[in-house]
Amino acid sequence: MTLRGPPDERSPVELLTFGVVNLDKPPGPSSHQVSGWIRDAVDDRLSTLEETATIDRAAHAGTLDPKVTGCLPVMLGDATRLAQVFLEGKKEYVAVLECHGRVPSDAESIVAEFEGPIYQKPPRKSAVSRRLRVRTIHDLEIVERERRRLLLRIRCESGTYVRKLCHDLGLGLGTGAHMGDLRRTMTAPFDDTDLHTATEFIDALAFWLEDDDPTQLYDVVDPAERILEDLPRITIAESAAREVANGAPVYAPGVLEVGADARVADLVACYTPNGAAVCLGEFVGDRDANSGVIVDLERVLV
Repeated sequence: MTLRGPPDERSPVELLTFGVVNLDKPPGPSSHQVSGWIRDAVDDRLSTLEETATIDRAAHAGTLDPKVTGCLPVMLGDATRLAQVFLEGKKEYVAVLECHGRVPSDAESIVAEFEGPIYQKPPRKSAVSRRLRVRTIHDLEIVERERRRLLLRIRCESGTYVRKLCHDLGLGLGTGAHMGDLRRTMTAPFDDTDLHTATEFIDALAFWLEDDDPTQLYDVVDPAERILEDLPRITIAESAAREVANGAPVYAPGVLEVGADARVADLVACYTPNGAAVCLGEFVGDRDANSGVIVDLERVLV
């Protein structure tokens, strides 16, 4: 078995089979359609090579409604195994709140009351069970205001329904309201500072295959390890990584270093010394232990 090489030394094919694109989703198509287009574009182009590499999977991080735009990380190939990481991260949106009456003068203080834990029930069209649940609004800011309209910046827990939040804000303001335009500006650890369009991605594939120039591809596609930036990090020996590839947990003798931020029950990412991701798992052991299991496996990445 061959372990992956360092993230910054991978070939274009290796990058496309374990990579992520921080895509700027356009209005119109669904998130599922967008990730399908990206998957098919890669698969079509890889099929022209003599190599046998293909990607039959692509997955997006956090569904956006068809009209919603913005940050939609698309995971390619084996990177789809990392989708659960995005369930842990924060989200940020810029939303237009269309009020049904004149915005009150004390709107800032009313909006501020919605920061913190709030109750939400998913809408009828949701794919999840419609049970009352708690979601945390970390920050809610009025960026601009007009007579009957507010521009909001919302930083919230994953799984928050912004459309429902806008409805509830309208009740709090006493005017009634609905969500107008919505754009996602962050799904941690990705944000809108380095978004790429689907056209840029297709062009980068073309430059690589037609002109033998992968420069643009390396600009648009990141190694999948970027998805793991916010998780506690554990470095394990290559011999331990080979055992993990065969389904073994991470035992203490194979651990080289445990990140200072790792806590028992945390979701952690394990790497070989060259920085290649090996697995996701639950940190269950003592960082100073000489024996026993340190990480229980959840996803094997090699």
